[in-house]
Amino acid sequence: MRRTATMAFSSVIRRGLSPRLPSPWRSLHEGPDTIDELLDRHLVKKSPKDNDEDDELAAQRRLTSTRREALSLYRDVLRASRFFAWPDARGVPWREVLRENARREFEEARFERDPEVVTRLLIGGRDAVQKALDRLVEGSKKRVEAEEQQRRDGGGR
Repeated sequence: MRRTATMAFSSVIRRGLSPRLPSPWRSLHEGPDTIDELLDRHLVKKSPKDNDEDDELAAQRRLTSTRREALSLYRDVLRASRFFAWPDARGVPWREVLRENARREFEEARFERDPEVVTRLLIGGRDAVQKALDRLVEGSKKRVEAEEQQRRDGGGR
Protein backbone atom coordinates (compact mmCIF):
# COMPACT_ATOMS: atom_id res chain seq x y z
CA MET A 1 0.00 0.00 0.00
CA ARG A 2 2.77 2.40 0.85
CA ARG A 3 4.50 1.78 -2.45
CA THR A 4 1.34 2.49 -4.46
CA ALA A 5 0.79 5.76 -2.59
CA THR A 6 4.36 6.80 -3.35
CA MET A 7 3.96 5.78 -6.99
CA ALA A 8 0.71 7.67 -7.24
CA PHE A 9 2.26 10.78 -5.67
CA SER A 10 5.32 10.60 -7.96
CA SER A 11 3.13 10.22 -11.03
CA VAL A 12 1.18 13.31 -9.97
CA ILE A 13 4.45 15.23 -9.61
CA ARG A 14 5.73 14.01 -12.99
CA ARG A 15 2.56 15.12 -14.72
CA GLY A 16 2.94 18.54 -13.16
CA LEU A 17 -0.14 18.21 -11.02
CA SER A 18 0.24 18.89 -7.37
CA PRO A 19 -2.40 18.12 -4.81
CA ARG A 20 -4.03 21.41 -3.91
CA LEU A 21 -4.99 21.93 -0.33
CA PRO A 22 -7.54 24.63 0.41
CA SER A 23 -5.93 27.42 2.43
CA PRO A 24 -7.27 30.71 3.67
CA TRP A 25 -3.83 32.25 2.90
CA ARG A 26 -2.66 32.90 -0.62
CA SER A 27 0.45 31.16 -1.78
CA LEU A 28 3.42 33.35 -2.55
CA HIS A 29 3.62 31.89 -6.04
CA GLU A 30 0.02 32.67 -6.90
CA GLY A 31 0.72 36.39 -6.75
CA PRO A 32 -1.76 39.25 -6.52
CA ASP A 33 -4.82 39.52 -8.72
CA THR A 34 -4.03 43.00 -10.02
CA ILE A 35 -1.14 45.43 -10.17
CA ASP A 36 -3.02 47.77 -7.84
CA GLU A 37 -3.27 45.00 -5.27
CA LEU A 38 0.46 44.34 -5.60
CA LEU A 39 1.29 48.02 -5.13
CA ASP A 40 -1.09 48.40 -2.19
CA ARG A 41 0.40 45.38 -0.51
CA HIS A 42 4.09 46.30 -0.90
CA LEU A 43 4.41 50.09 -1.11
CA VAL A 44 4.53 52.35 1.90
CA LYS A 45 1.80 54.95 1.90
CA LYS A 46 2.92 58.56 1.59
CA SER A 47 2.30 61.00 4.38
CA PRO A 48 2.45 64.80 3.90
CA LYS A 49 5.67 65.10 5.91
CA ASP A 50 7.40 62.64 3.55
CA ASN A 51 7.51 65.23 0.73
CA ASP A 52 10.77 66.74 1.98
CA GLU A 53 12.29 63.29 2.23
CA ASP A 54 11.05 62.47 -1.27
CA ASP A 55 12.61 65.63 -2.66
CA GLU A 56 15.90 64.71 -1.00
CA LEU A 57 15.64 61.19 -2.37
CA ALA A 58 14.98 62.48 -5.90
CA ALA A 59 17.97 64.84 -5.66
CA GLN A 60 20.11 61.96 -4.40
CA ARG A 61 19.02 59.79 -7.33
CA ARG A 62 19.94 62.53 -9.80
CA LEU A 63 23.34 62.89 -8.15
CA THR A 64 23.81 59.15 -8.21
CA SER A 65 22.98 58.92 -11.91
CA THR A 66 25.26 61.84 -12.84
CA ARG A 67 27.95 60.37 -10.61
CA ARG A 68 27.58 57.06 -12.42
CA GLU A 69 27.80 58.83 -15.79
CA ALA A 70 30.88 60.78 -14.66
CA LEU A 71 32.61 57.60 -13.50
CA SER A 72 31.71 55.93 -16.77
CA LEU A 73 33.18 58.85 -18.72
CA TYR A 74 36.35 58.78 -16.60
CA ARG A 75 36.77 55.05 -17.25
CA ASP A 76 36.24 55.65 -20.97
CA VAL A 77 38.94 58.33 -20.95
CA LEU A 78 41.34 55.93 -19.22
CA ARG A 79 40.52 53.16 -21.71
CA ALA A 80 40.94 55.48 -24.68
CA SER A 81 44.24 56.82 -23.36
CA ARG A 82 45.80 53.36 -23.80
CA PHE A 83 45.89 53.91 -27.55
CA PHE A 84 48.07 57.04 -27.28
CA ALA A 85 51.45 55.40 -26.67
CA TRP A 86 53.82 57.74 -28.53
CA PRO A 87 55.74 60.46 -26.62
CA ASP A 88 55.10 64.20 -26.79
CA ALA A 89 57.81 66.85 -27.33
CA ARG A 90 59.05 66.43 -23.73
CA GLY A 91 59.34 62.65 -24.12
CA VAL A 92 56.34 61.88 -21.89
CA PRO A 93 53.89 59.34 -23.35
CA TRP A 94 50.63 60.96 -24.44
CA ARG A 95 48.64 58.41 -22.44
CA GLU A 96 50.14 59.80 -19.21
CA VAL A 97 49.47 63.40 -20.27
CA LEU A 98 45.85 62.56 -21.10
CA ARG A 99 45.33 60.71 -17.82
CA GLU A 100 46.80 63.57 -15.76
CA ASN A 101 44.67 66.15 -17.55
CA ALA A 102 41.51 64.05 -17.19
CA ARG A 103 42.17 63.58 -13.49
CA ARG A 104 42.75 67.31 -13.00
CA GLU A 105 39.58 68.29 -14.89
CA PHE A 106 37.44 65.75 -13.03
CA GLU A 107 38.82 66.95 -9.69
CA GLU A 108 38.08 70.58 -10.61
CA ALA A 109 34.47 69.70 -11.38
CA ARG A 110 34.08 67.28 -8.48
CA PHE A 111 31.89 69.49 -6.28
CA GLU A 112 29.79 71.01 -9.06
CA ARG A 113 26.11 70.71 -8.10
CA ASP A 114 24.35 72.61 -10.89
CA PRO A 115 22.69 69.92 -13.07
CA GLU A 116 23.01 72.00 -16.24
CA VAL A 117 26.74 72.53 -15.75
CA VAL A 118 27.29 68.86 -14.89
CA THR A 119 25.34 67.78 -17.97
CA ARG A 120 27.29 70.19 -20.17
CA LEU A 121 30.59 68.87 -18.78
CA LEU A 122 29.55 65.25 -19.34
CA ILE A 123 28.43 65.91 -22.91
CA GLY A 124 31.58 67.89 -23.67
CA GLY A 125 33.74 65.12 -22.23
CA ARG A 126 31.98 62.44 -24.29
CA ASP A 127 32.40 64.53 -27.44
CA ALA A 128 36.10 65.11 -26.72
CA VAL A 129 36.75 61.39 -26.21
CA GLN A 130 34.87 60.49 -29.38
CA LYS A 131 36.67 63.14 -31.47
CA ALA A 132 40.07 62.03 -30.16
CA LEU A 133 39.33 58.41 -31.00
CA ASP A 134 38.02 59.37 -34.45
CA ARG A 135 41.21 61.34 -35.16
CA LEU A 136 43.29 58.42 -33.93
CA VAL A 137 41.48 56.03 -36.27
CA GLU A 138 41.87 58.40 -39.23
CA GLY A 139 45.59 58.82 -38.51
CA SER A 140 46.04 55.07 -38.23
CA LYS A 141 44.24 54.51 -41.53
CA LYS A 142 46.48 57.07 -43.25
CA ARG A 143 49.63 55.43 -41.86
CA VAL A 144 48.48 51.99 -42.98
CA GLU A 145 47.62 53.28 -46.45
CA ALA A 146 51.02 55.02 -46.69
CA GLU A 147 52.82 51.82 -45.67
CA GLU A 148 50.85 49.80 -48.24
CA GLN A 149 51.68 52.37 -50.89
CA GLN A 150 55.39 52.17 -50.00
CA ARG A 151 55.30 48.38 -50.22
CA ARG A 152 53.62 48.52 -53.61
CA ASP A 153 56.09 51.10 -54.89
CA GLY A 154 59.12 49.42 -53.32
CA GLY A 155 58.01 45.91 -54.27
CA GLY A 156 57.52 46.82 -57.97
CA ARG A 157 61.18 47.80 -58.58
